[in-house]
Amino acid sequence: MTPSQRAASTPGLDATPGLIALFCILWSSAFAAGKIALWDCPPLLLLTFRFLLAGSILLAGCAAFGRFKRLKRREWAALILAGTLNNALYLGLSFTGLATVSSAFTAVIISANPLLTALVAGPILGERLTPRKMLGLLLGFVGVIIVLRSRLAGGHEALTGTLFVLAALVALTAGTLTYKRFGTKADLFQASGIQCLAGGIVLMPVALATESLSAIHLTPTFIGAFAFLTIAVSIGGYSLWYFILGRSSATEATALHFIMPPLGLFFGWLILGEMVPPLDFLGILPIAAGIWLVTR
Repeated sequence: MTPSQRAASTPGLDATPGLIALFCILWSSAFAAGKIALWDCPPLLLLTFRFLLAGSILLAGCAAFGRFKRLKRREWAALILAGTLNNALYLGLSFTGLATVSSAFTAVIISANPLLTALVAGPILGERLTPRKMLGLLLGFVGVIIVLRSRLAGGHEALTGTLFVLAALVALTAGTLTYKRFGTKADLFQASGIQCLAGGIVLMPVALATESLSAIHLTPTFIGAFAFLTIAVSIGGYSLWYFILGRSSATEATALHFIMPPLGLFFGWLILGEMVPPLDFLGILPIAAGIWLVTR
């Protein structure tokens, strides 16, 4: 099936509203949980152990319940590449960039994912970028900027950190398109497990070479945050993301990422006590309108 045929046969964003809401909550709450976990663990080691454990649980569950399917070499290669891009490179580069740039600046850059995906999805996947969808994407990005405007005003971001985050944006977009372009007959959890393991294996030598295991402190707070990141986000959130991506166009699915910054601010306030100016929530209006235009 050609990319244009796949795009034509792909239904709209038809995952149930409950699953979409759960995905948005899990994905956006990962920032606050990650910030807590980083108090007691270096970033790359945190990601390595998170991915390896999540992948092992997913694949063990598939084997136990007879859901482990035989895959062709092309499918293995596509899942390993997608896992490297979506897990190791996207999150590895993002966490590295966060050391020298603000989280708000990082969120604004990563929130350009729907725009970049929409621009590239045409030639790669045969998806048509209509004027309505382009307007929705622009509205969503404007909303993100409104939400985070106070965090960008007057800030001076490091060039090196900015380049890391820009590279993370490209990796996330490439991973989304790779998964959508090549597809697989693998069970949803099998596909997620393979991608998690691929990300952990790729990150492991870099993490061990640049970070110290002695910097990990097994406090109750860290264990709780790590468990949430592994089970709720890596297993639950990523599996929901691939479920949604498999039932909609790449442009429609990635439009959901516009809602992550305001939700992330909410969880930062709720869990970490971070202050959120009330005016920030005005940004939710263009975000909601943008998502509606892209996905309706």
